Amino acid sequence: MASAGLATAMARRRPPTRAGRSRAGWQFVGPFVAVFALVFLAPIGYALYLSVFRTRLIGGTTFVGAQNYADVLTDPQFWSGFGRVALFLAVQVPIMLFLALLIALAIDGGRLYGSAFFRIAVFLPYAVPAVVATLMWGFMYGTRFGLVRDLNQALGVALPDPLSADLILASIGNIVTWEFVGYNMLILYSALRVVPPSLYEAAEIDGAGQLRIIRAIKLPALRGPLLIATIFSIIGSFQLFTEPSILKTLAPNSITTYFTPNLYAYSLSFNGQQYNTAATVAIVMGVLTMIVAYLVQLRGTRKAG
Repeated sequence: MASAGLATAMARRRPPTRAGRSRAGWQFVGPFVAVFALVFLAPIGYALYLSVFRTRLIGGTTFVGAQNYADVLTDPQFWSGFGRVALFLAVQVPIMLFLALLIALAIDGGRLYGSAFFRIAVFLPYAVPAVVATLMWGFMYGTRFGLVRDLNQALGVALPDPLSADLILASIGNIVTWEFVGYNMLILYSALRVVPPSLYEAAEIDGAGQLRIIRAIKLPALRGPLLIATIFSIIGSFQLFTEPSILKTLAPNSITTYFTPNLYAYSLSFNGQQYNTAATVAIVMGVLTMIVAYLVQLRGTRKAG
């Protein structure tokens, strides 16, 4: 009996086999893999499927191969929207990241009065839904009903219309900057908080001033977080949709159906019933976004190295 009990105890203590460990691992990651495949891989696969077919009133759905991609890549409306978001990216993202960097450095410097309140106040716009923020700024932009009209009447001047075709992209950039500068500030500020205090102490002993500390310690520590914030901002710029789609009701003459590629795909799908072309636009934009983000990441990692 004693030997049987000892054998049972040793069997219970025996380490699990490789098959058992694999099965236990899949039990942990299985739910995530299922959800990931359902909400991420399946839509991409369905979009790829739609992009190689074309539905006509006469003839039904037929396989066209890469013809949809050739049509999109030669579509002037698609490239007009892409050029617009590329310009938005080239101007708005550096301004936003520069402001986020200045605010993060000011808060981390410890000489800003009420830094905790200031940090929350800058981050708070990120908590405002994009639809609400766009509506709020859109009504302030209005020359017939908003803040611009009130300023014109109070000052007796004629301020430029922020919702005009010439200024609408800058107005959208202002909204996006207001929304996301606090988010990027938090990324940079969090990176500054993990810098070892011994580096600051050594710099003070050597007589380094604040500008020297920023250049020699803080900015090198922010290279990685700045790269991450830049990549996130690039992806967000190419996905620009909510702000122009909401402002379109307030400025219908300034925002076209192809103002951005995402808005163009939405218009093709829900207004024109051209689901195959819309899926092709989405796939092309996804590939272009991946290429640009990868090139920026490659350049950033080479500089860091």
